[in-house]
Formats: sequence, structure tokens, C-alpha cells
Amino acid sequence: MMLAWIVAALGALWLLTAWLLGAWIHRLRRRLRALDGAKRSQSTRYGQIAEQFIPLAAAWPWDPKRFRFLGDPVDGVQFTDEGVVLVEIKSAGSRLSPVQRRIRDQVRAGRVAWEEVRLD
Repeated sequence: MMLAWIVAALGALWLLTAWLLGAWIHRLRRRLRALDGAKRSQSTRYGQIAEQFIPLAAAWPWDPKRFRFLGDPVDGVQFTDEGVVLVEIKSAGSRLSPVQRRIRDQVRAGRVAWEEVRLD
């Protein structure tokens, strides 16, 4: 009889421990997701700020005075004596978004036009 009580108590203790551990792990995972989201958001903000200043860097291959920042869907337009360049600034392992890839492909395919809109 006493052994049954001990086994029951140990079983209850094990269940309580497992439940507490599960709740603790759940809280840790939720906190980790929140931290990951905050880190990604901060990286995005830093990247957007850096994009504004990159044309002023010594390594910028064109005249920074002739760069116009757009921000979205591409970072900007660089005007040169040879033509017009759509510029997307990326760092490290960042990749083009699907929209940016479509724009790149359209430019490469020569599907770029000039339109003049006159308001009377």
C-alpha cells in the first residue's frame, strides 16, 4: 500500500515537473521569437539608414550628387553621362525581393521606356 502511494507521488511529481518544464520552454520560445523579430526589424532599419549614406562613401562608383534615393522598390537611380542606372544596395547575404528580381529582369530584357506626361 505504501509503495503504491510512493509510486503515485513520484508519478504526480514527474507530471508536474514535465508540465512546468513545458511551460518554461514555451515561454522561452515565445521570447526567442520576439527577440528574433526585434533583431530583424533593427537590421532592416540599419540597412535603410545605411542606404541613404552609401553614395557618399569613397567606394561609390559614380558621382553621388547625381544619385536620387527612392527607397522602394529599388534604392535609387544613378544618372551618369552614359545612361541611367537603377541601383539596389545589398549587404552580406541579403537577397533581392521577388519584386526587385522582376524589375532587374525587365531591365535586362530591355523593357524600359520613357514616357512624358503633360498637364494642361
